[in-house]
Amino acid sequence: MSELTSSNPLNVDIDSSRPPQKRSARAFRTKKEEKRYWILLITLIVVGLLSSFGLLVYNNPVPVTSPSFIPVVTRRVVALVAMLMAVICQSLATVAFQSITNNRIITPSLLGFEAIYSTIHTSTIFFLGAAAFVNFSGVDAFLYQIAAMVLMCLILYGWLLSGKYGNLQLLLLVGIIIGTGLRSVSSFMRRLLSPSEFDILQARMFASVNNADAAYFPIAIPIVIVVAILLLANAKRLNVLSLGKDVSTVLGSKHQVSIMYTLVLISILMAVSTALVGPLTFYGFLVATLSYQAAQTYDHRYVFPMALAIGFVILTSAYFIMNHIFHAQGVVSILIELIGGLTFLIVILRKGSL
Repeated sequence: MSELTSSNPLNVDIDSSRPPQKRSARAFRTKKEEKRYWILLITLIVVGLLSSFGLLVYNNPVPVTSPSFIPVVTRRVVALVAMLMAVICQSLATVAFQSITNNRIITPSLLGFEAIYSTIHTSTIFFLGAAAFVNFSGVDAFLYQIAAMVLMCLILYGWLLSGKYGNLQLLLLVGIIIGTGLRSVSSFMRRLLSPSEFDILQARMFASVNNADAAYFPIAIPIVIVVAILLLANAKRLNVLSLGKDVSTVLGSKHQVSIMYTLVLISILMAVSTALVGPLTFYGFLVATLSYQAAQTYDHRYVFPMALAIGFVILTSAYFIMNHIFHAQGVVSILIELIGGLTFLIVILRKGSL
């Protein structure tokens, strides 16, 4: 009796016939959740492909037998490629950014990418005139915008994530302040423009796949593919980083180096997306929020594909519906930003804090 008590001090019934419970670190809690994930992912991919096909061939003004049919489809392919690029950049960057910051209601836009984009274009038309602004296009201008955005972020990272600072929250705060300041300067310059110059500038400020130029693709596509592969390959490390600095350090991760590496990849994706199609403030947040709800897992190996599928469905479906049903092409980005903003407010109200 004494031996039994000493070996079982909590007096818990021991049933030697009961098999030991198996523990696992699988991405899904049950097989049912995993099956649901794959069914939903395949469904979203099919819907996205159908929307893409509709964007390419539906309501084509020329018949299939006409020689002009292919040029029309080719022009639509350019818009579709621009959508795919924006989806990859915004979806992957936002999910990764929320993971390393441990916050589900912030986006990489807080680092000031849209503010830099707006400042570049506003200062160009303000100081050089409308003619120079219209001619501010092509590969050189595209590379200049990407370089300016990435350079600013690298300076912020090097300053605020090293030495005595090393604070990611401070980085976000400084990014918000710099972005607000740049937007204020841009707003001041826009007030001094003539009405015609303001109209030209405002048309460029709205995000649209029509802003994309096929001449950008030979540079933008390889950059996005390489960075996206690096970020996807970093999925397991992001699983650890999302647990926080203390836990990730205990598990053997070089937290500071990993954060810097991920932020550099995020800044490149966001810079390419913004320079290619324009600012999309809440689109990435909307995609990331829906992805976590749909995937029902925290494993980035599964969250990333779901985010890509949902982002592609949202963008292609929105353009198809607004272009071919409501015949209102210019309001697609406004509609997406409106829905994303409302989702942002709903999430904040439900959580009660940032």
